[in-house]
Amino acid sequence: MYINSEQERQLITGLLNDDETAFCELYALYKNRLMYFAMTFLKSKEFAEDIYQDAFASVWQNRRFLNPESPFAPYIYTIVKNRILNVLAGIDKEQQLKNKILSAAVEITNDTEEAILDADLNGLLEKALMNLTTQQRRIFDMSRKEMKSHKEIADELGISVYTVQQHISASLKIIRIYLAKYAGTYTDLLLLLFCLNV
Repeated sequence: MYINSEQERQLITGLLNDDETAFCELYALYKNRLMYFAMTFLKSKEFAEDIYQDAFASVWQNRRFLNPESPFAPYIYTIVKNRILNVLAGIDKEQQLKNKILSAAVEITNDTEEAILDADLNGLLEKALMNLTTQQRRIFDMSRKEMKSHKEIADELGISVYTVQQHISASLKIIRIYLAKYAGTYTDLLLLLFCLNV
């Protein structure tokens, strides 16, 4: 759908005046183009939809900073592009972690595993999990204990796949910080055992 500069200027002005109709029009006008743009990189309609919605949520939250005299397209494309890069970086880090875990698992000896399974260290793992929010713990357990895919979790909880990924990423960060503080040199081995066995 084509939009001329005057029409766009009027819609931006409407946004500055908290006009939700103007927001919805802009949302609809750019959706097909930006969804196609996002799917080119992510190969996933769900991810593209999440990113597009998140980008326009940011537009609404920061509407006071918009300038009706400046083109809107470069602004919204930059927001979407940055979110695509964040998702791709997250996917890459997750794959690197999986590779690291699989590689390290081969090197773990029985003696090392027995040491890690010491009651005090297992207690540290449980205490680390207690630092998660209720939603983070629920999603993390569904992923690690019930072995459900991100899509299965998203469908069951009625949230997006992107939100599931964000919760799991945040949970791993919280667990690692706790273990680094209380487990010292055992941090990586504990995290490794946790990811492999729960």
